[in-house]
Amino acid sequence: MSFTLAIVGRPNVGKSTLFNRLVGKKLALVDDQPGVTRDLREGEARLGDLRFTVIDTAGLEDATDNSLQGRMRRLTERAVDMADICLFMVDARTGITPTDEVFAEILRRKSAQVILAANKAEGNAAEAGVLEAYGLGLGEPLRLSGEHGEGMPDLYSILLPLSEKYEEQAEDLNAVVETDTDLEENEDEDEDTVYEVAMPTAEKPMQVAVIGRPNAGKSTLINKILGEDRLLTGPEAGITRDAISLRVNWNDVPMRIFDTAGMRKKAKVQEKLEKLSVSDGLRAVKFAEVVVVLLDAAIPFEQQDLRIADLAEREGRAVVIAVNKWDIEDEKQDKLKQLKESFERLLPQLRGAPLITVSAKTGRGLDRLNAAILRAYQVWNRRMPTAALNRWLTGMLEQHPPPAPQGKRIKLRYMTQVKSRPPGFVVMCSHPDKMPASYSRYLVNGLRQDFDLPGTPIRLTLRGQGDKNPYKDKKKKNAGALKKHLGNLPRSKK
Repeated sequence: MSFTLAIVGRPNVGKSTLFNRLVGKKLALVDDQPGVTRDLREGEARLGDLRFTVIDTAGLEDATDNSLQGRMRRLTERAVDMADICLFMVDARTGITPTDEVFAEILRRKSAQVILAANKAEGNAAEAGVLEAYGLGLGEPLRLSGEHGEGMPDLYSILLPLSEKYEEQAEDLNAVVETDTDLEENEDEDEDTVYEVAMPTAEKPMQVAVIGRPNAGKSTLINKILGEDRLLTGPEAGITRDAISLRVNWNDVPMRIFDTAGMRKKAKVQEKLEKLSVSDGLRAVKFAEVVVVLLDAAIPFEQQDLRIADLAEREGRAVVIAVNKWDIEDEKQDKLKQLKESFERLLPQLRGAPLITVSAKTGRGLDRLNAAILRAYQVWNRRMPTAALNRWLTGMLEQHPPPAPQGKRIKLRYMTQVKSRPPGFVVMCSHPDKMPASYSRYLVNGLRQDFDLPGTPIRLTLRGQGDKNPYKDKKKKNAGALKKHLGNLPRSKK
């Protein structure tokens, strides 16, 4: 990435629409309602041959107190400080408002490089607004249409010389770093690896999604992991709307952590915007590798918590249960005992999954949460040798043979692991449609216990092979060929 571009402006001027066009995906939520975006969302933008980081920001509000709008403004001002270039967007159809003039003055003081863009500039209705934009004193306004893609070549021509300048600065900085850094040899290269699977790398970081009900503390927890107030937080429920992904090296493990919107009961989700937020969170779960289900210690394992945990299991993700706000719990030992009993009783499909108590406010328990995420990731990726699986299957059959429904004995002949992430197994058997679900659970529980697969979803498929002799058709074919051959011989040779 050569530089960072922050898109700033009043609410509902089209910042998220332009962000989605630059990254080539519908990552940010877009709606006619103003103030949809609240957090900073980063993406890898492509414009011609340019590659850069683009930041979508919350709409600049004329508020400086500790209200939600004030906190959103401070977060946007922070993005202005982080970015190399600011794209100040105004609505050409609405025209310049007093709020635009206030923020133009702020950008003149804060940002070294500002590009003024008049969005929604397609058609004659935008001419007056484009002319008004000259009065902001930020140079000639760039006519854009984020929705229709107009003005992208002009934006490219403005960014190209700026990108070359930042690339030169980055090359000079790298030269200084390489001169001052001593390369150390890795003495542990020949040691046996601790884990059974390849660890995440900077190119392929571990994908972790944090999900839960509203106001469980998801954004606060991620801020504590990052070590900075990167996400908008507060006492109000439902602050987060977009599924925001953030990259972090947590205890030297590269991760991409997704903060998701709180998920309420389906019957209570009526507004269009909340439906979009929940669907964005569900999409984050589908792309995640490890899902952290965050509960509130005061009201854990409510019906919605169970649904959320079951969703992660059905999607085949590695699951870690984290109980937040543990710092305000008085009877910790009794409460922990109750939590473990409730977990085993209410979520049997996640038997053995780690249950970690944390405090997003103080940071207590984060090391244990990190270790639990790594452990769940290893188990989720694990593969077992076929020979070991079949020896295990023989022992399970001797200990408890399968039933014989309607007098038909079910024979389990062969077993192998066909996939990981999550572990998936196939058992070749006769009459797979007759196999009771209870016996399948017996095999799954045995796999979980004997091969150390706690908490991860296990997929077991029964595949029919029939009772046919594999040489039966071959014998018939050989017999037919011999008969035909004898029939062609002269009578004297028969």
